[in-house]
Amino acid sequence: MAGSDENYPGVIGPGNVQGVLRGGVGKFPVATGTNRRALSNINRNIIGGPPYPCAVNKRGLSEKFAAQLANKQQQQYKPEEIKKPVLSEPISSEPEDCNIIDVEDYKSSNDFAVPMYVQHTEAMLEEIDRMDEVEMEDVEEEPIMDIDGCDKKNPLAVVEYVDDLYNFYKKAEISGFVASNYMEQQFDINERMRGILIDWLIEVHYKFELMEETLYLTVNLIDRFLAVQPVARKKLQLVGVTAMLLACKYEEVSVPVVEDLILISDKAYSRKEVLDMEKLMVNTLQFNLSVPTPYVFMRRFLKASQCDTKLELLSFFIVELCLVEYDMLKFPPSLLAAAAIYTAQCTLSGTKQWSKTNEYYTSYSEEQLRECSRLMVNFHRNSGTGKLTGVHRKYSTSKFGYAVKNEPANFLLEAQF
Repeated sequence: MAGSDENYPGVIGPGNVQGVLRGGVGKFPVATGTNRRALSNINRNIIGGPPYPCAVNKRGLSEKFAAQLANKQQQQYKPEEIKKPVLSEPISSEPEDCNIIDVEDYKSSNDFAVPMYVQHTEAMLEEIDRMDEVEMEDVEEEPIMDIDGCDKKNPLAVVEYVDDLYNFYKKAEISGFVASNYMEQQFDINERMRGILIDWLIEVHYKFELMEETLYLTVNLIDRFLAVQPVARKKLQLVGVTAMLLACKYEEVSVPVVEDLILISDKAYSRKEVLDMEKLMVNTLQFNLSVPTPYVFMRRFLKASQCDTKLELLSFFIVELCLVEYDMLKFPPSLLAAAAIYTAQCTLSGTKQWSKTNEYYTSYSEEQLRECSRLMVNFHRNSGTGKLTGVHRKYSTSKFGYAVKNEPANFLLEAQF
């Protein structure tokens, strides 16, 4: 619909950009350049600035949207039908007040629907808010606990540099790591004999009531020695007894005497043979007895898991089952410790359990533990059968919480990862 210029008062046409009026139109001729003024002083009766209340959305819709909305509702014309409007009223030097109303109030007080572009803007802003809320939920991850905060006043906990210690242990465990196929160079012994020896030493360790650290160091000394020194079958038990003697001297306060070890081995060896083997072993290992064993990592990782006595005993039961198994030498001590705790948590809870705190302090993800954990579940299932049942008998006592009575986490074997 085309209308006269009088129907659209106060609208600047495109021909007036330089301040020149269209000929014969308008009531007050204006000289060139007289309409240049500050934007704040220009009358709102221009394109995009209607002379009636501006609707502003709660979310911050621009006044331009609200102005176009009000234009359409009051004058009821389509913007595309407007022909070149011209200046019919002089520009006022006094700005008019703009009353701000809410779009929701405007919609409820008018019979006309809100224009589509305003609806689309509303929907877009709501979608952005919704996406922001979803992103905030995704960002909120499980917090990592500070497991050393409660020990800041305990000088024995060495909180100031405990993280540095375990970073060093992670690097140093490589030095105590033996090849998983070292038995290939032994001419008279095999992995089954190794298992029998360690199963017997676990019982000796239990009978002498030695510290847990002693057992793990004993096994480490045996493997490192056998990896570089060929041993005859009849001397294998002597290697085990001597390794335990060395481990006791390193870890224990009260060391068993040589005669006690000879007696426990049914006097198969003399005192001189034990001392000669001790010299050979420490020289072969270059007196390096300070190696991180699974026990070193177990203590730290159990603290990260906020364990109770039941979880602790079950974890040690599982990791000691691995000491007997030659195939478990392919895993580093830190991974054995982490996998034992993971398997124990799954066993007690009946579901897969591995928190962000566990992952942070062990540096192993759940995926990295799955292979080792499945083997541990098999060892748990078969611990009471066969000939090597020393660990099973040890953890069948009240002193070790009857840990063997816990049902194995069979679902870890059946789960498809």
